[in-house]
Amino acid sequence: MATLQARPKRRRSQNLEATQARTAWWLVLPSLIVVALVAGYPLFRTIALSFTDSSFFNPGQEHNVGLANYTRLFADPIWWASVKNTVVFTVFSVAIEFFMGLFVAMVINSNFRGRGVVRTAMLVPWAIPTVISAQMWKWMYNDVIGVINDLLIRAHIISQSIGWLANPSTTMPSIIAVDIWKTTPFVALLLLAGLQAIPSDIYEAARVDGANAFVQFWRLTLPLLRPAILVTLIFRTLDALRVFDVIYVMTGTTQSTISMAVYDRQQLIDFGGLGFGSAASVIIFLIISVFTVGYVTSLKVRFD
Repeated sequence: MATLQARPKRRRSQNLEATQARTAWWLVLPSLIVVALVAGYPLFRTIALSFTDSSFFNPGQEHNVGLANYTRLFADPIWWASVKNTVVFTVFSVAIEFFMGLFVAMVINSNFRGRGVVRTAMLVPWAIPTVISAQMWKWMYNDVIGVINDLLIRAHIISQSIGWLANPSTTMPSIIAVDIWKTTPFVALLLLAGLQAIPSDIYEAARVDGANAFVQFWRLTLPLLRPAILVTLIFRTLDALRVFDVIYVMTGTTQSTISMAVYDRQQLIDFGGLGFGSAASVIIFLIISVFTVGYVTSLKVRFD
């Protein structure tokens, strides 16, 4: 008898879940349509153009060339230089920003006088538009009128001005330093949100058990902060892989610093190679997709 009564309840529960699922799909459907139109069509159009010799200089006169654009792309040493530069920029900028951001987040998460002012001041570099900050630092790096050389000479650290953006050995480190200055506050903000989500009574219990500050950080803070760390690394890595503005403003298409996005822009706009530039765009999309899938998979495993 109890079994017979349980069946209608189970059936009603299943019908309710199915109704909720259908309602959810109907609510999400308009957004999916907009995404498909705004992002899906340009993506498929780019993939289609990558197999043609389409050019801005000869509109409407495109021919199918198969994999010729990809073969030419992989044989171009400047493309591989852009890949190398992008990887170097991503690895060093993300790593340094993470450690500096973690340090800043832990400092401003503690109680001290003037913490609100420090938090506000910390966000100033991040709030400045990238083009403006890049142009500002480009002036500061100038070997004739730049303030950086002037300060270093006054401090007797260097004896003569250095062309920070003219010397291939200093150009990329200089750009990475600008990105670190601008983006570390963003990293610190994300990690600070994770730190504030950790209950304070856990640390009180650890102190009662005799755990020192290092043990608390290693055994409590880092494991509990792992979700925030993974989200932060996802955002920063994907953003760094498609870096364009800071490099283009500071050094243009110089081979020692050209990124994949700058290379793609040069092929599309400067050289008018719509088909060849589309092939570069597809490869950039695939590289970022691989990193995205890897991060999301890692994130799911960690959360599960």
